[in-house]
Amino acid sequence: MAKSTIYSALDLRDGFYQILMRESDIALTAVGTPSGMLWERVVMPQGLKNASATFNRCVTHLLRSVCDFAPSYFDDVFVHNRAVNGKSDVEVHKEQLRKLLGLMRKHKLYANLKKCIFGASEIPILGCLVGKNGVRPDPEKFLGLATYLCKYAENYAGKLRPLSQLLKMEAEWKWTAERQQAFDAAKQGLTEAPILAEADQDRPFHVVFDASDFATGCALMQHDHEGRDRVVYFQSRQLKPAERNYPVHDKELLAMAYMVSTNTCFLVI
Repeated sequence: MAKSTIYSALDLRDGFYQILMRESDIALTAVGTPSGMLWERVVMPQGLKNASATFNRCVTHLLRSVCDFAPSYFDDVFVHNRAVNGKSDVEVHKEQLRKLLGLMRKHKLYANLKKCIFGASEIPILGCLVGKNGVRPDPEKFLGLATYLCKYAENYAGKLRPLSQLLKMEAEWKWTAERQQAFDAAKQGLTEAPILAEADQDRPFHVVFDASDFATGCALMQHDHEGRDRVVYFQSRQLKPAERNYPVHDKELLAMAYMVSTNTCFLVI
C-alpha cells in the first residue's frame, strides 16, 4: 500500500455461510435437539477448527486476479491506489472498485454496506489506521494504541491488567480507582518511555526476564559502544488463568520460555 493516496475497505457479509459443506462432511455437523431431531449444516458453520483458514483461502483464490490493488484478509478487502497514466487517483480507484465488485458478483461474495468505507484518505486495518502518510495507531482504541507502543513500556501487561479485565464478556463495566490508576500509569509510561537502542547485529544480545502473579515479561538488552546497558525493546503478556496457579518456580520457567520464544531470532541457544 506504499505510495497509495486513496483507500476503500469492504467487509464481506456472513463469510462462512457463503461456503458450501462437502456433501460427505454434512453429516459430521449434525446437532441433536430436545425434540430428538438432528439438524445438519449445508454451509460451513462458525467454530470449526479449519473454518477461518478455509474461508481465507477461498477469498484469496477467488480474488487473486485483483490482489495487486485489492488484497484480502479473511472477511476484509482493501482497495488502494494512486494517480497513474494521467488519470487522477479517484478515476483509477473507481475503475478498480468496478473490477472488484464485478468479480465479487461473479463469485457471489456479498459485502456489508454499513461496514464498508469508500474513497477515504485512510482506513482501519488490524487495529491501525493506514493512509497516504503512513501507519498510525487508532486513537479511538486506547488499549490498541498502548499495545502498538508496548515495546517502549516496561511491564506493560502488568500495568494494564485492570483495564484488560473489562474486555471480558462477563465483566461489569465499572470504572474504579484501580482502573484509573492503571490508565494514568499506562499513559505516563508511554509519554516518559525511554529511548530504545537500535539493534546492532555485530554486538551480542542478552535478556532479562521475570514473572509476577499476573504477568510475565522480558527485555532484550545490548551494551552500546560505551559499555552501557541499553534496552532494545520490552515484551510482556498477562498470565492465563491456569498459569496463575503455577508455583513460583514454574512461573519463572514460564517467563524463561516466553523470553526464548519472543527473542529466538536474536539468541543463540
